[in-house]
Amino acid sequence: MERRAFLGTAAIAPFTSLGADAASGAFRFIHFTDTHIQPELRGSVGTKDCFAAINREPHDFAICGGDTVMDAFEQPHEKAKALFDLYGATVRDLAKPVYTVPGNHDVFGVSAKSGVAPSDPLYGKKFYEDRLGARYGSFDYQGWHFIRLDSVFITPQKTYEGRVDDEQLAWLKRDLEKTGRRTPLVVVTHIPLATAFGTFPFPDLPELRPVLTVTNARQVLGLFEGYNLKAVLQGHTHIAERVEHRGVQYLTSGAVCGNWWKGAHYGTKEGYAVLTVRGEEISWEYRTYGWKAV
Repeated sequence: MERRAFLGTAAIAPFTSLGADAASGAFRFIHFTDTHIQPELRGSVGTKDCFAAINREPHDFAICGGDTVMDAFEQPHEKAKALFDLYGATVRDLAKPVYTVPGNHDVFGVSAKSGVAPSDPLYGKKFYEDRLGARYGSFDYQGWHFIRLDSVFITPQKTYEGRVDDEQLAWLKRDLEKTGRRTPLVVVTHIPLATAFGTFPFPDLPELRPVLTVTNARQVLGLFEGYNLKAVLQGHTHIAERVEHRGVQYLTSGAVCGNWWKGAHYGTKEGYAVLTVRGEEISWEYRTYGWKAV
């Protein structure tokens, strides 16, 4: 277990609300993403309200899909520190362990607007790692293997794109070989590996495609060929959607902040997801928590 990601909480003890199913390996967990916590627009109040709703859900642990703050990418040190302090104090409200992956807004000082030099010791993802733990990794729970990926790649132009770097790809190959081909797998990423965003009623934004999806998704997913991948949990688009391909569910769990604390985003209200595992099956339900924008 990656205890740094637990933010000081105790070891996981399975909840019992699934009744007889609990004895057969059933469990439940939460996926929330894109909190974008901030003092403005009562964003910190909304985050606390969401976490209170999560605490009322029977579950064993939670996974945060990134973009914890709004934001560290363009902010100077003092503002970024205040936002990470605010998130750290608020996420401690959660009663169960929390695992986290980084989002693009969690990367510190990369934008020229921040005025932060690359020589700053907290530049990039170090701020995130010091506060929330390693940027990628894996853990096991009741026969399932959970893989956290960092999908935010910083470009030489001081911006970002969706990409899983070579270091992680090499680690992922080793992690899968160690886990074995029969174990059911869940992958967590901030930027989606597969999404319908940009099609159907949503705006087609081909020029933004590199920042909306993981550009080397085919390479990443190719490593899972022959393995028992069940679901990919995603964030970033603030849209709640379920895409299924070749038996794998690609589940994007909306955003805690909705449209950055200004209401629903393309019809997706502020919320989080509840996932229930029974045997080798996993189901997903998106839930709102009653937030009212200012």
